[in-house]
Formats: sequence, structure tokens, C-alpha cells
Amino acid sequence: MGIHGENIQQQVHHFETLCREQGLPLTIQRRVVLEIVLGDDHHPTADQIYKEAQARISGISRTTVYRVLDMLVSKGIIAKVSHPRAIARFDGNTDHHHHLVCLQCDKVLDLEGKWLDILKLPDTRHLNFEITDYLVQLRGICADCRKKPTKSHTGSVTHEKKLALDAKKRKRKTKSPKQRRKVQ
Repeated sequence: MGIHGENIQQQVHHFETLCREQGLPLTIQRRVVLEIVLGDDHHPTADQIYKEAQARISGISRTTVYRVLDMLVSKGIIAKVSHPRAIARFDGNTDHHHHLVCLQCDKVLDLEGKWLDILKLPDTRHLNFEITDYLVQLRGICADCRKKPTKSHTGSVTHEKKLALDAKKRKRKTKSPKQRRKVQ
């Protein structure tokens, strides 16, 4: 469930200090939006954050939430995570890490691995480009979505059964008609 309570308080305190140092007002809206992002490890969208903020602060506007999120990202307090469907998601974990993205339900999961942190980066000098950081985003289907039945012409099947059926069809298509008759 996101960053643990003690760590949330540490990060909120860090944000409060940053606001004081930079002369930024520390509003209840900013504090609540930050707490929501830090407390949710599912990388919520701006709309999800807005709905949660509405439950905590009556009358908060969507525009306020979006502005607070932009400010938190610009100050490096939270990170904005790219998503294949162009839905911005927000991450309270600003430490270097990577992501798994479900292409069916849009879930984003943190992935930490030393083997990802030692990838050999390409030489981009010929492009006049200097790489300063990288993020690996692996896309696929999460466990929950693989278990869900999906509708197909063969009836209700799980994602795993559908993959097996598709593989069988591909294998069958690669055989000649003569080979297929022998099998039948």
C-alpha cells in the first residue's frame, strides 16, 4: 500500500522544508495530493488522485490537483510515469527503479533489479545526444488479467488458454495441407 506511514511523514516533512526554503505556500491541497501519491503504490492517474482528494477536501478542483501534481513533479518530489496509453501516472518513489505495465488493465508495478541497473548504454555521440538516465518499462499482462476470462469465438477462456489456442493455430498454419491431413 504505497510508502509506509513513517516514510510518508519523512517525505511530507522534506516537502514542507522545500516549500519554506523556496518561499512556496504549503497548502492543505498540496499536502493532501502528496500524501495520496505517496500512499498509493499503483501509480495513480491524475483523475484517481482527484477523486481521492475530493473525498478528503470538499470543493477541491481538478485544475488544482493537476497544478499541484505538475509542481510536485517539477520539484522532484514525485515522478511522472509514461504509459503506453498516454495516461500520465504518478509515482511517489523517486529512487531509480523500473516498471512492469499491464497492457490490459493499465496497472503499473515497480520493478527493481540490479541486472537492469547495469545495462550497457548505447553510444549516442553520433546523434549528438548525451544519455543522463534511463528507465526500463516492460509491458505484458499481469497475473490478475491472465486469470480473468475473456470472450472469444471459442467461448469464455482465460488469457493463458487463449495464448495456448493462438499458438496452436499458428503452428497449424505453418503446416502444409498435406501435413494437416496426416495429423487429422
